[in-house]
Amino acid sequence: MSSATATTTSAASRRAVLTDPAYQAFVILRTGFTVAPILFGLDKFANLLVDWPTYLAPWINDVVPGSAQALMYAVGVIEIVAGLAVALAPRFGGWLVAGWLAGIIVNLLTIPGHYDVALRDFGLLLGAVALTRLAQAYHGKRQSH
Repeated sequence: MSSATATTTSAASRRAVLTDPAYQAFVILRTGFTVAPILFGLDKFANLLVDWPTYLAPWINDVVPGSAQALMYAVGVIEIVAGLAVALAPRFGGWLVAGWLAGIIVNLLTIPGHYDVALRDFGLLLGAVALTRLAQAYHGKRQSH
């Protein structure tokens, strides 16, 4: 009989967590910061969305060996890894994405005409930090969704 009570209590607590707006925000942010970096990382190899090397500051291109496109391949790998880190360990992956976005912002601020994209990425950085904080709050309380 206690097994039935435990199952009912477990189902009720799972429902309560899934209807919690903060947990829903956590799931939305975790999904977004998993999928977006992976998709953008994969696109660094195809350049379907945009010609990615045009977003690389000339001074970075001058210091890094190889071509801008070769660097974009490395960037793509890093972004895919960051997305996977968010999926597997959002408490750490969120900080990785936030740090990566900070680097992108510095890069963009040194290219005239890309300040709007830098501002957008600052908003994404704030979202990544919010994800990390929510992941800390829900660590150990992960429910199936």
